[in-house]
Amino acid sequence: MAQKNSNLATGTSGPSQEKDGNSGGIRTVEMLLRLFPVGLCVAALVVMIKDSETNDYGSLSYSNFTGFRFLVHANGVLAGYSLVTAAFTAVPRPMTMPRAWTFFLLDQVSTYLILVAGAVTTEVAFLAYKGDVTVTWSEACGTYGHFCKQATASIIITFLVVICYILLSLISSYRLFSKYDAPVGYRNKGIEIVDFGN
Repeated sequence: MAQKNSNLATGTSGPSQEKDGNSGGIRTVEMLLRLFPVGLCVAALVVMIKDSETNDYGSLSYSNFTGFRFLVHANGVLAGYSLVTAAFTAVPRPMTMPRAWTFFLLDQVSTYLILVAGAVTTEVAFLAYKGDVTVTWSEACGTYGHFCKQATASIIITFLVVICYILLSLISSYRLFSKYDAPVGYRNKGIEIVDFGN
């Protein structure tokens, strides 16, 4: 406990924490979970970019939909982030508090970014398949079937990325919160902070 509190104050990890934080098993799983989304993000991005269809009614492309463009950008950003963090994770380093917080925060932001991209494009695809009579938005997939199938494939791949990033968020939060204790109770200007757990 004293070692954890000392490490909290200095922002470093002790010898036992270096071993736990960078153990071969967790580091290997984390590195693979960071590498796997690179391929998935690139696949979802390429499938969506190549998604266009032309027929007698006109042409339709992913660039006609803001949600699909957002999905392409989000997958591009996450592919780069995943590659950089996989390279960073591959090199054994002691886990310091600033490094643990950085991974935790960036993994959280990345998870929410790709989740939002997947949710938005799912809504757009739903409207393309079903339409919305109340706003006179007719379905498009009856006319542009290939376009809808390709967009759906990209969305499914994106949700696989979401699963990887949920697991990465759990790993980074475990690393952060299992290594560093919250600050101990203290007295400030006559106000005592009570810890009900003890």
